[in-house]
Amino acid sequence: MLKNLASSLILTERDPDFYDDFVGADGRKVNAPAVAGRVVTTIQKAKEVRPLVERCITIARRSLAHLKAASELETDAERNTDAWKQWRQSDKWQEWNKAIAPAVAARRRCLQLLGDKEAVQILFDEIAPRFEDRDGGYTRIMRLAEKRLGDAGTKAILEFVGVRDRVAQTSEKPSFGDEEAPVEDEAVEEQPAAETEADEEVEEQAAEDTDSGDAEEEKND
Repeated sequence: MLKNLASSLILTERDPDFYDDFVGADGRKVNAPAVAGRVVTTIQKAKEVRPLVERCITIARRSLAHLKAASELETDAERNTDAWKQWRQSDKWQEWNKAIAPAVAARRRCLQLLGDKEAVQILFDEIAPRFEDRDGGYTRIMRLAEKRLGDAGTKAILEFVGVRDRVAQTSEKPSFGDEEAPVEDEAVEEQPAAETEADEEVEEQAAEDTDSGDAEEEKND
Protein backbone atom coordinates (compact mmCIF):
# COMPACT_ATOMS: atom_id res chain seq x y z
CA MET A 1 0.00 0.00 0.00
CA LEU A 2 2.81 2.43 0.86
CA LYS A 3 4.63 1.58 -2.39
CA ASN A 4 1.52 2.33 -4.43
CA LEU A 5 0.89 5.59 -2.58
CA ALA A 6 4.51 6.75 -3.03
CA SER A 7 4.42 5.80 -6.71
CA SER A 8 1.10 7.63 -7.16
CA LEU A 9 2.63 10.81 -5.75
CA ILE A 10 5.58 10.59 -8.16
CA LEU A 11 3.40 9.68 -11.16
CA THR A 12 1.43 12.90 -10.75
CA GLU A 13 4.51 14.61 -12.22
CA ARG A 14 3.82 13.05 -15.63
CA ASP A 15 3.63 15.18 -18.75
CA PRO A 16 0.00 16.37 -19.18
CA ASP A 17 0.08 15.18 -22.80
CA PHE A 18 0.44 11.63 -21.50
CA TYR A 19 -3.24 11.57 -20.51
CA ASP A 20 -4.56 12.49 -23.95
CA ASP A 21 -4.81 8.87 -25.11
CA PHE A 22 -4.33 7.10 -21.77
CA VAL A 23 -6.96 4.46 -21.04
CA GLY A 24 -7.18 2.44 -17.84
CA ALA A 25 -7.50 -1.33 -17.46
CA ASP A 26 -11.31 -1.04 -17.45
CA GLY A 27 -11.30 0.76 -20.81
CA ARG A 28 -12.16 4.18 -19.41
CA LYS A 29 -10.15 7.32 -20.14
CA VAL A 30 -7.96 8.44 -17.25
CA ASN A 31 -7.88 12.15 -16.56
CA ALA A 32 -4.81 14.09 -15.55
CA PRO A 33 -4.42 14.90 -11.84
CA ALA A 34 -5.92 18.19 -10.71
CA VAL A 35 -2.63 19.33 -9.15
CA ALA A 36 0.73 17.85 -10.10
CA GLY A 37 2.94 16.68 -7.24
CA ARG A 38 0.07 16.28 -4.76
CA VAL A 39 -2.08 13.46 -3.40
CA VAL A 40 -4.90 13.56 -0.86
CA THR A 41 -4.99 10.74 1.68
CA THR A 42 -5.47 10.26 5.41
CA ILE A 43 -3.11 11.91 7.86
CA GLN A 44 -1.92 8.52 9.13
CA LYS A 45 -1.01 7.24 5.65
CA ALA A 46 0.70 10.50 4.77
CA LYS A 47 2.92 10.29 7.84
CA GLU A 48 3.81 6.68 7.08
CA VAL A 49 4.63 7.13 3.39
CA ARG A 50 6.54 10.39 3.74
CA PRO A 51 9.82 8.76 4.94
CA LEU A 52 9.69 6.35 1.98
CA VAL A 53 9.33 9.19 -0.53
CA GLU A 54 12.07 11.22 1.14
CA ARG A 55 14.41 8.23 1.12
CA CYS A 56 13.90 7.58 -2.59
CA ILE A 57 14.51 11.22 -3.47
CA THR A 58 17.71 11.26 -1.42
CA ILE A 59 19.01 8.14 -3.18
CA ALA A 60 18.21 9.63 -6.58
CA ARG A 61 19.68 13.02 -5.70
CA ARG A 62 23.00 11.51 -4.59
CA SER A 63 23.33 9.65 -7.90
CA LEU A 64 23.28 12.85 -9.95
CA ALA A 65 27.01 13.45 -9.41
CA HIS A 66 27.81 9.97 -10.80
CA LEU A 67 25.56 10.57 -13.80
CA LYS A 68 27.34 13.83 -14.61
CA ALA A 69 30.75 12.16 -14.32
CA ALA A 70 29.62 9.33 -16.61
CA SER A 71 28.14 11.70 -19.20
CA GLU A 72 31.60 13.22 -19.74
CA LEU A 73 33.03 9.80 -20.62
CA GLU A 74 30.30 8.40 -22.86
CA THR A 75 30.37 8.54 -26.64
CA ASP A 76 27.97 10.23 -29.04
CA ALA A 77 28.14 7.41 -31.57
CA GLU A 78 25.07 5.28 -32.19
CA ARG A 79 24.91 1.82 -30.76
CA ASN A 80 26.46 -1.05 -32.77
CA THR A 81 28.27 1.34 -35.11
CA ASP A 82 32.01 1.06 -35.77
CA ALA A 83 32.74 4.14 -33.65
CA TRP A 84 30.66 2.76 -30.81
CA LYS A 85 32.38 -0.64 -30.98
CA GLN A 86 35.78 1.05 -30.93
CA TRP A 87 34.75 3.05 -27.83
CA ARG A 88 33.33 -0.14 -26.30
CA GLN A 89 36.74 -1.82 -26.50
CA SER A 90 38.74 1.18 -25.24
CA ASP A 91 39.74 2.16 -21.73
CA LYS A 92 37.16 4.97 -21.71
CA TRP A 93 34.39 2.41 -21.56
CA GLN A 94 35.95 0.93 -18.42
CA GLU A 95 36.06 4.38 -16.83
CA TRP A 96 32.47 5.06 -17.90
CA ASN A 97 31.36 1.73 -16.46
CA LYS A 98 32.92 2.53 -13.09
CA ALA A 99 31.38 6.02 -13.07
CA ILE A 100 27.85 4.85 -13.98
CA ALA A 101 27.79 1.86 -11.62
CA PRO A 102 26.67 3.79 -8.48
CA ALA A 103 23.85 5.44 -10.44
CA VAL A 104 22.63 2.09 -11.75
CA ALA A 105 22.70 0.67 -8.23
CA ALA A 106 20.70 3.66 -6.97
CA ARG A 107 18.09 3.20 -9.69
CA ARG A 108 17.75 -0.50 -8.84
CA ARG A 109 17.38 0.34 -5.15
CA CYS A 110 14.57 2.82 -5.86
CA LEU A 111 12.90 0.26 -8.11
CA GLN A 112 12.97 -2.16 -5.19
CA LEU A 113 11.43 0.44 -2.87
CA LEU A 114 8.74 1.73 -5.25
CA GLY A 115 8.04 -1.25 -7.51
CA ASP A 116 7.19 0.95 -10.52
CA LYS A 117 9.62 1.52 -13.42
CA GLU A 118 7.83 4.61 -14.69
CA ALA A 119 7.85 6.20 -11.23
CA VAL A 120 11.59 5.51 -10.94
CA GLN A 121 12.24 7.12 -14.32
CA ILE A 122 10.29 10.26 -13.36
CA LEU A 123 12.07 10.30 -10.00
CA PHE A 124 15.54 10.33 -11.55
CA ASP A 125 14.77 12.50 -14.59
CA GLU A 126 12.55 15.24 -13.12
CA ILE A 127 12.25 15.19 -9.34
CA ALA A 128 15.86 14.53 -8.31
CA PRO A 129 17.36 17.42 -10.37
CA ARG A 130 14.75 19.73 -8.84
CA PHE A 131 16.06 19.02 -5.33
CA GLU A 132 19.74 18.81 -6.23
CA ASP A 133 20.71 21.63 -3.83
CA ARG A 134 18.27 20.70 -1.05
CA ASP A 135 19.28 18.46 1.87
CA GLY A 136 16.05 16.81 2.98
CA GLY A 137 12.57 18.17 3.52
CA TYR A 138 11.30 17.43 0.02
CA THR A 139 7.63 16.97 0.99
CA ARG A 140 5.12 18.47 3.40
CA ILE A 141 1.86 17.39 4.99
CA MET A 142 -1.09 19.74 5.38
CA ARG A 143 -4.09 18.67 7.42
CA LEU A 144 -7.51 19.30 5.89
CA ALA A 145 -10.55 20.37 7.85
CA GLU A 146 -12.93 18.26 5.79
CA LYS A 147 -13.40 14.69 7.07
CA ARG A 148 -13.47 11.63 4.86
CA LEU A 149 -16.91 10.27 4.09
CA GLY A 150 -17.74 6.90 5.60
CA ASP A 151 -15.37 6.74 8.57
CA ALA A 152 -14.82 10.47 9.23
CA GLY A 153 -11.06 10.00 8.91
CA THR A 154 -8.81 13.04 9.00
CA LYS A 155 -7.66 13.87 5.47
CA ALA A 156 -4.35 15.50 4.58
CA ILE A 157 -2.40 16.67 1.54
CA LEU A 158 1.02 15.18 0.79
CA GLU A 159 2.90 17.22 -1.80
CA PHE A 160 6.38 18.23 -2.96
CA VAL A 161 7.79 21.53 -1.75
CA GLY A 162 9.16 24.28 -3.94
CA VAL A 163 6.11 24.92 -6.12
CA ARG A 164 3.37 26.30 -3.87
CA ASP A 165 5.52 27.60 -1.01
CA ARG A 166 4.34 30.57 1.00
CA VAL A 167 6.44 33.67 0.48
CA ALA A 168 6.82 35.98 3.46
CA GLN A 169 6.01 39.54 2.46
CA THR A 170 7.20 42.52 4.47
CA SER A 171 4.69 45.31 4.94
CA GLU A 172 5.76 48.75 3.75
CA LYS A 173 5.03 51.91 5.68
CA PRO A 174 2.59 54.25 3.92
CA SER A 175 4.18 57.32 2.42
CA PHE A 176 2.29 60.64 2.63
CA GLY A 177 4.34 62.42 -0.02
CA ASP A 178 6.89 65.23 0.29
CA GLU A 179 4.37 67.92 1.27
CA GLU A 180 5.74 68.60 4.74
CA ALA A 181 6.53 72.27 5.33
CA PRO A 182 10.19 72.79 6.22
CA VAL A 183 9.24 75.98 8.12
CA GLU A 184 7.83 73.97 11.01
CA ASP A 185 11.09 72.05 11.41
CA GLU A 186 13.10 75.29 11.46
CA ALA A 187 10.76 76.77 14.06
CA VAL A 188 11.13 73.69 16.23
CA GLU A 189 14.91 73.84 15.93
CA GLU A 190 15.04 77.59 16.66
CA GLN A 191 12.84 77.39 19.77
CA PRO A 192 15.44 75.79 22.04
CA ALA A 193 17.97 78.39 20.87
CA ALA A 194 15.64 81.27 21.90
CA GLU A 195 15.02 79.69 25.28
CA THR A 196 18.78 79.36 25.80
CA GLU A 197 19.36 83.06 25.06
CA ALA A 198 16.60 84.03 27.49
CA ASP A 199 18.14 81.85 30.19
CA GLU A 200 21.53 83.47 29.62
CA GLU A 201 20.02 86.97 29.98
CA VAL A 202 18.34 85.96 33.26
CA GLU A 203 21.63 84.54 34.57
CA GLU A 204 23.53 87.73 33.62
CA GLN A 205 20.91 89.95 35.32
CA ALA A 206 21.10 87.84 38.49
CA ALA A 207 24.89 88.09 38.48
CA GLU A 208 24.74 91.88 38.12
CA ASP A 209 22.26 92.14 41.02
CA THR A 210 24.56 90.01 43.18
CA ASP A 211 27.59 92.19 42.39
CA SER A 212 25.69 95.40 43.15
CA GLY A 213 24.47 93.97 46.47
CA ASP A 214 28.01 93.05 47.48
CA ALA A 215 29.24 96.53 46.63
CA GLU A 216 26.57 98.22 48.81
CA GLU A 217 27.48 95.97 51.77
CA GLU A 218 31.13 96.96 51.46
CA LYS A 219 30.20 100.70 51.52
CA ASN A 220 28.09 100.24 54.63
CA ASP A 221 30.99 98.49 56.36
